[in-house]
Amino acid sequence: MRSDDTIVALSSGSVPSGVAIIRFSGPAAGRVLIEMLGALPEPRRLTLADIRLDGETLDRGLIAWMPGPNSFTGEDCAELQVHGSPAVVRVILRRLSSQSGIRLAEAGEFTRRAFENGKLDLVEAQGLGDLIEAETENQRALAYSRMEGGLTRQVEGWRERLLDLRAEIEAQLDFSDEGDVGALPDTFAAEVEALNDDIGDVLATRGQGRILRSGFRVVLAGPPNAGKSSLLNALSRSEVAIVSDEPGTTRDLKEAPLDVHGQLIILIDSAGLRDTSSKAEAIGVERAKQAMIGADQVLWLQAPDIAAVLPPIFPEFDTEPWRRPPIMIVGTKADIGLVEGAHLSVSVTTGEGIEALLDKLYEVSGAGSVQASELLVSHERDREALLGAVMALARVSEQLDNPELAAEELRAASYALERLLGRMDAESVLDRLFSAFCIGK
Repeated sequence: MRSDDTIVALSSGSVPSGVAIIRFSGPAAGRVLIEMLGALPEPRRLTLADIRLDGETLDRGLIAWMPGPNSFTGEDCAELQVHGSPAVVRVILRRLSSQSGIRLAEAGEFTRRAFENGKLDLVEAQGLGDLIEAETENQRALAYSRMEGGLTRQVEGWRERLLDLRAEIEAQLDFSDEGDVGALPDTFAAEVEALNDDIGDVLATRGQGRILRSGFRVVLAGPPNAGKSSLLNALSRSEVAIVSDEPGTTRDLKEAPLDVHGQLIILIDSAGLRDTSSKAEAIGVERAKQAMIGADQVLWLQAPDIAAVLPPIFPEFDTEPWRRPPIMIVGTKADIGLVEGAHLSVSVTTGEGIEALLDKLYEVSGAGSVQASELLVSHERDREALLGAVMALARVSEQLDNPELAAEELRAASYALERLLGRMDAESVLDRLFSAFCIGK
């Protein structure tokens, strides 16, 4: 992948469509427009013109010229708004990419060039990727805040405070024999602790940020024939799962995403929990248990015409009880009777309790109690970087009697934040991140 090539791609949605946008970026962009129009158009102003390549008029459309560095990628960049015909798009891309120094873009290459040219940092680039994939209002708000630099501004503030702390302690190391360099200020330890607390407070929101970005995972569990598949179909308003009176029908996990008041809720149907001689069903039961372990919420379904079965106890939570997902008991088949001790009762036959259950899931997801735009941490990279900074600052507090070790831990905290912004990141990490983008972005 050569950075001095000019890259071209379809940047709008799939064709056919009313309008297709073809974007190209790189040193040959201006030459292409001169060949097409006879001269460069006025920058950042749409121009209606014939799209001419190799002496042939291919279409008529709008042309935008954005010379670098004032463009998305930081390079000379142009966009063609043409008719969204597959034939039109195909011939323009073919004619452009066949010219010397011009090639088709790889996935995420426009955004990667914007990152490499300092137009975006890595956090903002991830926010752009999240915004493209957003399906719910909360996902959109969270991604937009990230793309617009919400987390970046917070991290930059922490970096400035770290630089001040590092300057204080490194002055002790480098100029300890100078008469005008005194001891560390009395407030130094308190400043380290305050910075640690501030980063820790933001880090603590990661769970809610992850839920808003990736969805609130709800597992429907219970004994066979408790009505799990029927409830999944009723909540999703579609025939996602096979419903049968025969026990053990569900043997694999089935997911159904729901948009509930702007929050993504992922329902997971699972096999009925029971002892079985069937190897296939036993695998399904084990998968059901693993799904419960990884859930944000478990709905334990119990029907009035089936003997009560208690939810399983997982030893995985003996040492980490805070990871145990909350369990809500839902009485099913409310049209034939009620289940004692149920938190909610529903009937897929009459529709009783269905809307109330959806409202309850939205409530327990926490989406209604937070502003998506105010949550800064939502990726695993965020968690790892901020946790690294917090741990390093905690070690600073323990090493204040040894300035050399304390200074090294302050440098480690700075490195963790720099890495989060992508200023000190491995090439393989960048390759993996940008490859997840669509072509043309």
